[in-house]
Amino acid sequence: MLVQTILKSKATDSVVTVSSGASVAEAAKLLADNRIGSLVVSDDGEVPVGILSERDIVRELAKSGSGCLSEKVETYMTTQVQTCTAQSSVEDILTRMTEGRFRHMPVVENGKLAGIVTLGDAVKAQLAQLAMEKDALEGMIMGH
Repeated sequence: MLVQTILKSKATDSVVTVSSGASVAEAAKLLADNRIGSLVVSDDGEVPVGILSERDIVRELAKSGSGCLSEKVETYMTTQVQTCTAQSSVEDILTRMTEGRFRHMPVVENGKLAGIVTLGDAVKAQLAQLAMEKDALEGMIMGH
């Protein structure tokens, strides 16, 4: 199964982004308002330069207190963003997410954001594929 299958099944293909110069408080509000776990950091809304997750913010809050909320997103974002393309296999991104211990992967086509997939999206797609295969095998066994 390919990432493009996941993107087609998502309710929206938009990706919530935040600029690197925005405050961490602004980023936290975007996360809460959109009920999402991470933001792609992009200064033009198209080219990813980083990613900031709820976990990044919580870790910094625990370490340095609420003062970090006035800092810029670029201070705490991950700059080595793992990305994939619509043609990447779900198995590949699941492996990369598990080994890298992250849950959100931007989909980039021609250097620009095309979507985002989560660990949950990938697991759901894999489970759906397994259910279809199970049904097909049962049908073959039963002679249907």
